[in-house]
Amino acid sequence: MSNFAVTPHINVQNEIGFGKTVLMPGDPLRAKFIAENFFENPVLVNNVRGVNGYTGYYKGVKVSVMASGMGMPAIGIYSHELFNFFGVENIIRVGSAGSIQEHINLYDLVIAQGACTDSGWYRQFHLPGQFAPIASYELLSEAVKAAEANGATYHVGNVNSSDVFYGDHAGVPEGLDSVYGLKKMGVMALEMEAAALYMNAARYGKRGLCICTISDHVLTGVETSAAERQTAFTTMMKVALDVAVAMENK
Repeated sequence: MSNFAVTPHINVQNEIGFGKTVLMPGDPLRAKFIAENFFENPVLVNNVRGVNGYTGYYKGVKVSVMASGMGMPAIGIYSHELFNFFGVENIIRVGSAGSIQEHINLYDLVIAQGACTDSGWYRQFHLPGQFAPIASYELLSEAVKAAEANGATYHVGNVNSSDVFYGDHAGVPEGLDSVYGLKKMGVMALEMEAAALYMNAARYGKRGLCICTISDHVLTGVETSAAERQTAFTTMMKVALDVAVAMENK
């Protein structure tokens, strides 16, 4: 893979290129924060459409971070290009999620072992039926070790990746029925990207993992601010970076 590859959404004209592992927050400002606060010698390697991508070193290991934007089509595009044209082996989504369980609180980490979805993303693969999107066990097991080492409060299980943020059920009590249905099945939280990442990783023989920090609680209405979501999720960032280090020689 060339360090100077050009795709419709990534244009790398820098010798450093991408690391084996890429962290993917949704927010370009979170990508910038990670690079500036955790990387040694960070270099901007992509800025097409303002989607900041940086490569640097963490604990001596070359690692990258690049924003994915919001939703499955967005992370689907970027993960496809990174996996297929830039030699990336591991993508770790580091995002925010809304808890739908009483015992999962603001700032807890959820490590997505699986990703339920209402999306039709799987249809492009021409499968006989649906597909169960799951994380890479190697990334998942390293994330649990890193969460323990960093003293994180974490939960492992299912998340729900939805195509919808603003549903047509706004203000309608019955609109919560689907949330309660997911809740009773043990789904931990709602987010919008993991399922597409997991399916792309499966299709291209790569590894994907979603680690989210709880930014709001769907059932109680408590939430963090936009500024907190950009900069205060440092435990999640450290966990993901430690996974990148652990995976460097695997």
